[in-house]
Amino acid sequence: MRTRAKHSQRRVRAFTLLEVLMVVVIIGILAMFVVPNFINAPATARIRLTEAAVAPNGPLANALKMYRVAMGRYPTTDEGLRALVEAPDDDEQAKEWKKGGGPFIEDANGLKDPWGNEYQYTCPGATNAEGFDVSSFGPDGQEGTDDDIVNWKKT
Repeated sequence: MRTRAKHSQRRVRAFTLLEVLMVVVIIGILAMFVVPNFINAPATARIRLTEAAVAPNGPLANALKMYRVAMGRYPTTDEGLRALVEAPDDDEQAKEWKKGGGPFIEDANGLKDPWGNEYQYTCPGATNAEGFDVSSFGPDGQEGTDDDIVNWKKT
């Protein structure tokens, strides 16, 4: 007697078209929420970086405070933020500047916001009369618009 080999039938399970479509729809819905965040991330990062730079305890404010300790005063509006990277022309003041830690910002690019515009500086400040005002015109580069970034509270 011959033995018959039993052939077991294996059933191959595959995804149905409906299952594939459901996955595509779910991925599409997730992408609607995630992709806009990635697109806006660079703009948001620039704004946050600028807010940190001009904040009362940010790098510009700290450099200005170090300048004040070294020189006995903040730079004038005319001297501007350049006084943080360039020694004064007067030899005696230049010695004090260097002795006090100058340059107070290593790279002159630190005097520009992420959009490539110079930070605005006034001393004494219109808002901070005992100190200084530092601001950026923000993403649009226009003075006096809603996207300006400042070191004081807007009202």
